[in-house]
Order: sequence, then C-alpha cells, then structure tokens
Amino acid sequence: MFKRLILFILLAPCFLGHAQTYQVEKGNSKYNAFAFIEAQKIYLKLVEDGYATTEILSKLGDTYYFNDDLKQAQKWYAKLFAQYEDRVTPEYFFRYAQSLKAVNKYEESDVYMAKFNTSIGFDARSKMLEEDSNYLQMIDFQSGRFEIANAKEINSSKADFGPAFYALNNQVVYATARESGSVPRERHTWNNQPFLQLYTADADENGVLGNPKPMSNLINTKYHESTPVFTNDGRTMYFTRNNYDNGVYLQDKTGTNKLKIFRSYKNKGKWSKPEQLPFNSDEYSVAHPALSPDGKKLYFSSDMPGSIGYDLENEFTRSDIWVVDILSDGAFGAPRNLKDINTPGRETFPFISKTNTLYFSSSGHQGLGGLDVFTSSISPSGSMGKVVNIGKPINTTYDDFGFIVNDDTQTGYFSSNRPGGAGDDDIYTFLQLEDLREECEVHVVGNVTDHKTGDPIKDATLVLFDMNNNKIDQQITGDNATYTFRLDCDQSYILRVVKEDYTSNEEVITTPTSSGLMRTSLEIEINRIPVADCDDIGPLLDIQHIYFDFDKFNIRTDAGYALLKIKAFMELYPQVSIEIRSHTDSRAPDQYNELLSEKRAQSTRDWLISKGIDASRLTAKGFGERRLLNTCANGVACSSDEHQLNRRSEFIVSGFGEFKDCD
Repeated sequence: MFKRLILFILLAPCFLGHAQTYQVEKGNSKYNAFAFIEAQKIYLKLVEDGYATTEILSKLGDTYYFNDDLKQAQKWYAKLFAQYEDRVTPEYFFRYAQSLKAVNKYEESDVYMAKFNTSIGFDARSKMLEEDSNYLQMIDFQSGRFEIANAKEINSSKADFGPAFYALNNQVVYATARESGSVPRERHTWNNQPFLQLYTADADENGVLGNPKPMSNLINTKYHESTPVFTNDGRTMYFTRNNYDNGVYLQDKTGTNKLKIFRSYKNKGKWSKPEQLPFNSDEYSVAHPALSPDGKKLYFSSDMPGSIGYDLENEFTRSDIWVVDILSDGAFGAPRNLKDINTPGRETFPFISKTNTLYFSSSGHQGLGGLDVFTSSISPSGSMGKVVNIGKPINTTYDDFGFIVNDDTQTGYFSSNRPGGAGDDDIYTFLQLEDLREECEVHVVGNVTDHKTGDPIKDATLVLFDMNNNKIDQQITGDNATYTFRLDCDQSYILRVVKEDYTSNEEVITTPTSSGLMRTSLEIEINRIPVADCDDIGPLLDIQHIYFDFDKFNIRTDAGYALLKIKAFMELYPQVSIEIRSHTDSRAPDQYNELLSEKRAQSTRDWLISKGIDASRLTAKGFGERRLLNTCANGVACSSDEHQLNRRSEFIVSGFGEFKDCD
C-alpha cells in the first residue's frame, strides 16, 4: 500500500528452464517496478507449475508483505523457511517473525526474532525483544481504554486512511482510493488500486463522519495525495504527494517515484498552488506531516540519509520520525532525527496532540503485528519520553496507524486494515475512556521442583528478602508447588527456597524500570541431599567442569584432557548415561546466551561421540546464563576470571547400577 515507504531487497538468482527463466525475469521486472500485484500473479503461476525456488518464494511472500497482507505473506514465508531456511538473507527472519504475529503465533515469532538477532549481530529490533520479553503482558495492561467504531458512512471498498482534523470547518480530511465519477481513475501498479485523493468529511457533535467530498483540483492530481495537517487557523495545509510537480512525474536514479511534502495556503476560500518543502528530495521519501500545538515544529516520516534504518550499501530504507523547526518567515531549519524513539524498523504517521504528546505507528517496537500505534511524551526541551504501546482495541495483528485525538473531547480517529471493514484500509472513530496507565507492578510466578526428577515439591518454604536481607514476604508451596510474589518495579530482591532433606537455593530478582503490569516466570530447582549415590561425577574424577572461551563453543585443549576422563569413566561403566549441562556468563542478551549454551552442550556431546561413546548414552542441554556460580549477573562488574567460571559444561550421571562410590 501507499503507506509503506520504499523498501529494497537483494536476492540470489534462480536457475530454471528457458520458458521459466523468461517468466521469472518478467515477474522480477514487475517486482522491481513495485508492480506487486502483477508480479504476484506471475510468481503464483510459477509455484503452481512446480518452480518454488528461494527467489520465487521470497518475492512472492514480499508481494503480500509490502501490501500489508501479512497472513498470506506468512503462508509463503513458511514455505520458504521450510525448504530454504539456510539460504535466506537475515531480513527475512524479521519479515517472517512479523508475519507470524498476524496469525497469533507469538512464541514462534519470538524464536525467529532471536534467529534474526544471531544472524546479523544484535540488531536493535531483536535486542528490544530481549529487553521487553513481557511485551504482550504490557500491551494487555494498557488495553481496554478505548471504544471504537467503523466510520462506515465514509469508508469505501478501497483504501481510506490518514484522517486529519480541519477544526475551523468541523471537518476531517482524509485520503481515499474510492472511485468517483463516471471516468475510472488511474491505478497504481503497487496494489492495483486507484491513486489516492484527499476528501473532506463533515463531523457531527459525536464525531460521526459523513458527506465525503473531494478537495480542490489544485490539491488533488491524478497521482497520490494523502495525510494532510492544518495549522490552527486553518489557513495553511501540509500534505503528502508523489514526486509530481509542474505536470512532471519525477523519479530517482533507480526509476522509483518518491514521496514529498507540499504546502498550500488558503486565501479567500481557495487553496494556492502547492509548493514542495526544501528538504524534499528525488532520492528519498518525505511524508506524513504533523504539526506541534504551537505550529512551530513540523514532524514527518522519512527514509532520508541519517535514518536509523538507512543502509546505503544494501539499499534497505526504513522510515524514521523526523522534526524540523518552522521559522517565523515560513522557512525551515535543519531536520533532526528523533533517535530516542526510532528503530531499525519503520516509524511513520506521527501526530502531536494538544498536550504535546506524540502518537506514531511502528513495526520496530514490540507490538501485536504489522504496524501498531505507540505514544511518547515530548518534554519542553524536545526530548522524548518512554515509548508505550497503547494496546487493544486500537492495535491488532493487522496494520493500525494514522491515530489522531482531540484531548478536549477524548475522541478521535485512526486507520486500520483489520477484517470487518468496508475493504482494505478503513477509518475508525474512538472514544478514549481513560488515560495511559502509569502504575508499575511485577508478578513473579513459578514452581519449585526437584532438580534431578523435575517433580513438584510440596511444603517448600519461599522467603523473599530485600537487598539488605530484610524479610518482605513468605509462602509455602502446596500440592502443585506453585508460588506468586507481587514486586515493585526497579528493585532487586533475594528469593530463598528451603526444604527439609534438600539443599537451599537462592535467586536474585531484579525488576525492570518499565511502567505497567508485568508477569514473569521463574522456575526454581533444588537438589535432594544425596545419601549413598551421587549425580555429579566431576568431583569423583577430580574435575569440576570444562570451560569455554568468551563467545566460543569449540572444545579447548584443556577441556579435551578433562573429557578424556569422562570417556574413560563411561567405558568403565557402560550402564551409565550422562547429561551434559552447558552454561554461559552473563554478557550478551539472554536469548543469544541460550543459543550459545546449546551450541556448547552439543559440541561437548559431539566430542565424546567422536571418541566412540554411544550417542544414546549422552544428552545435552544449554541453560544460558540462568545458573551462574557467582554474583556476575547482568550489570555486575566482574573480572575475566570470574566470568570464566560461568562458561562451562557439567556432567550429570544416571544409571549407576552397581556403582555406588560417591566419595
């Protein structure tokens, strides 16, 4: 759709027969010209004929992804990953993760975001998932604050979106692709819809819209116009248009037509010929303007150089929110990137309310799928506050954007392509029932289990202390061995578990600084005190663990010597099986460490198998940084030697048979 700023991808060529090669080239030509609907038809026919290559499946998924049909995109990306996961470029891990949210597969989406992380080295999008792993609970906490309704009186079967208040006339101005008149309008090859035009709609005292009419032909052209904003006096309008000026349809050096912001003045009831803003360019898009309450700042969306998502070498372009000062003579200062809120994903459709609160849509911050609406307060100095997802029902697994609100009446409008509307993007009205929830609370829940058997442990005593060892709360587990503690945000606690005939265990819990209600799980294992048998063969063989270098999983020479003892032991006692448990230090994100520890566990197992140990006698599991042997947790300053103690593999034995010597 028009609301997606230009994106590029690099894909490897495929090799088919002559006829199929011609069809692929034809499809790629349409694809590269952003004629996604036409390209889609060609790719579907190729797949139907049995030519489902990496390139075809990638681009077929993209033709849906770039037209906001994430459910269909997920279908084709799933086929791509099922057959060619080892061949896809890293960006497809992100696109697949986003499309999985559209079908409510959030856990699987998080897995592919973690893979995206490890593929390209801590991209901020996946780092945010690591930092906001409880984002779904946060969204639920903010949800339920709006009543919404479809503005069915003005929506058409085509795209209708991007409303703006035109307060002087008690109207809303919006973009629509509806057909009007007896002469069919030109269609955009991106989505095979008519080009957008700006329409006005009357708003009654309840915000209900009606009587849609096109704006002046001085504003509307045969190409796209959308997303206007008006000054408080109603005499100046900024809006988005294709790079079309003085009757010429302009393109960048690759043949792509970009977006620009234009300005028009109203004089004696008529709008002047629009003029484009000086920071527009033929080589990047500038779109979706918004004004500060005092009219002295213009916010907009752009993929101009300096955007966080801008990568010149790979030609990836993802839009950011920018701001520019409007000077007293109508000129402009230098655009500034709002780095505090932008991500390597896409930030777009800004709106500034009367309370100087920014609302915008993003695919980079954690959401429900597609574009979600977020908010951030703007301080008097211009700095941005915490970014918060405004929750359901405004946000869904589909694209939700173009949010505007009247702070006086708590009413407003937004756009969405969710099902149940008139077709494509629709405009919705809303009533805001309450403000953003500011309270902060963390619920920690979990079970106490036997470390060896995994069985739940009844009558275990859990005592919660603050960091000064003051007792705060205490619970005793019942038959299901569960517990729940309510904690404050931005605090640290010690949770101690005590049970007769078991060794005690302590966990340090540090709660996040985020606002909202969060729920996190913490499973606690305790070891039964051994009587005649033992389960850790390290002390028996005069080894504690084997160790790994930082961010590595290969078996070091010293580790090889220790593993030879394990090998000899298993050859001496063929009835014994061993579980390999591998760990990391606390550096790097938690999800990355989970994957790294799994690689360490598997490399340890592979080494023993390579030396002749039967694979059926060996299991391997990674625990990430969850079982540190010292206090070197996240944010704790530790020496290299202290971190080294945590980068280890341990060996847990079962099936001793006649072997009983634990001393």
